[in-house]
Amino acid sequence: MADSMRSTQRFGNRAKEYAAHRPGYPSGAIDAVFAGLSDPCGLVVADVGAGTGISARLFADRGASVVAVEPNAAMRASAQAHPRVTWHDGTAERTGLPDGSADLVTACQAFHWFATPEAMREFARVARRRVAILQYERDEHDAGTHAYGEVIRAYATDDTEALRARALAAFEQFPHGPVKRTAVSSDQALTLEGLLGGLLRLHISRSTGPLPTHCGAI
Repeated sequence: MADSMRSTQRFGNRAKEYAAHRPGYPSGAIDAVFAGLSDPCGLVVADVGAGTGISARLFADRGASVVAVEPNAAMRASAQAHPRVTWHDGTAERTGLPDGSADLVTACQAFHWFATPEAMREFARVARRRVAILQYERDEHDAGTHAYGEVIRAYATDDTEALRARALAAFEQFPHGPVKRTAVSSDQALTLEGLLGGLLRLHISRSTGPLPTHCGAI
């Protein structure tokens, strides 16, 4: 999963687009992360690869104390403050957190950049009770979303769909515990500004030509 630009720094010049246009996670997915644990208000969550804090704030909104681990300074600087989120400069393989310091370690949409045995061993070292991964994919059954996906597949420089599939397969081999998978549906309503802002988050090849006009609502 390595490339010519380190994944920890590659999105620094897109931090504002991430903060403004990256989708969040549905309530049902957050429910699944905490299911069977005690009251979130008593839990410590280490959110690894936290980016601009989208997932960290959702965990904190449930009452958890969240340590957002993010190596990219521009991403950290673009994060909206939350009283129960503290920021920590670290990587998935070397979080810098003490052994067993979090009830729950989470990694969300960034997981495919660091889905390595070394990172998963680090998660197991830090987590007292659970490790949870949140990933989302487009449902391309409608024409507009399918057209948007075609643009990304034609011009994006990273095959993130394949990366996510490999990452989830790697997580199935997580050490020292059973792995459970839960699927949750959600809708994302986009304005034209949101659609274009989402594309700006991506690494797109240098000459895309005009974007199709039939993308529609996503």
